[in-house]
Amino acid sequence: MAIRYTLWLYPDNQALHRSVEADLEQYFLERFADYPHIRLFGADPYDYDAPFNRLYDVLIARAADYCERHWQYVPTPIQLNKAFFLAVGHSTKFVRDSHHGDPHQSGT
Repeated sequence: MAIRYTLWLYPDNQALHRSVEADLEQYFLERFADYPHIRLFGADPYDYDAPFNRLYDVLIARAADYCERHWQYVPTPIQLNKAFFLAVGHSTKFVRDSHHGDPHQSGT
C-alpha cells in the first residue's frame, strides 16, 4: 500500500500543514452552521445513528474530499479528527446537557 498522506510525504512543509489544518477547522465551523443545535451528551456514544456520530462521519468524509480538491492535499485521519473537535469546541451549535460535562458523573 502506497503512502498517500501529504503530512507523511512532506513532513518538513510545516507552513502547508498548518494552513490546511486551520482551513479544515474553519471548514467544519462553516458546515456546522448548516445544522440545528446538536446535544453532545445523552445519546449512547457508540450508537452510529446518534446525530453527533452521523454528523462526524459525514463531515469527515466531506472534509477529506474538500482537501483533495481544494488543496491537492491528503490529510491524515488524525488531522481531520483534531480539526473537527477543535471546531466543535469553538462552535455554538453544540449543546451540553450538563454544566460539568458528562451527565453520568455524580456531582459533589
